[in-house]
Amino acid sequence: MTSDDTHAHDDTRVSAVDDTSIRKEGPVEQPPVKWKGLFPKKHPLVVVNTGDGKGKTTAALGVTMRAWGRGWNICWLQFIKKKDSHYGETFAAERMGIEMYALGDGFTWLSKNIENDIALAKEAWDLAREKIMSEQFDLIVLDEITYPITYKWLDVEVVLVTLRSRPKDVDIFITGRDAHP
Repeated sequence: MTSDDTHAHDDTRVSAVDDTSIRKEGPVEQPPVKWKGLFPKKHPLVVVNTGDGKGKTTAALGVTMRAWGRGWNICWLQFIKKKDSHYGETFAAERMGIEMYALGDGFTWLSKNIENDIALAKEAWDLAREKIMSEQFDLIVLDEITYPITYKWLDVEVVLVTLRSRPKDVDIFITGRDAHP
């Protein structure tokens, strides 16, 4: 039976949350040892993936897959995605043992409660700073952090101080439109 056949006779759709063929149980084993690679890390990276169009989060997911396959510890902080959201990357992260936090309230530009969105952004940043400085992670993804910075809900200078003073082996991947120069 193909996925087209699944819904051929009715108009109901099954959410991925309830679809056991998609949401399999149990962890996927990560390589047991961190691979040092052919070119040892000499300094941590900050990658900013910004611009119009699609692909920024997808690129971060690709980097995440490669890092996970090399035994890295990874943490994702999603600044816009709703706290109770369930996306494909959420299910994959759960199975792979990747910490992934949806910390926002959805599309902030549609919000009826900007003060709540500002508070959520500040809480998200507090958690992000804690994770960055914890020395537990090799890669931290700050997904869509550019929005609360652009809206001036987060002070870009505070973010930069943390990025500049982070532990020596923490790579950061930032996504979102209109990144601050």
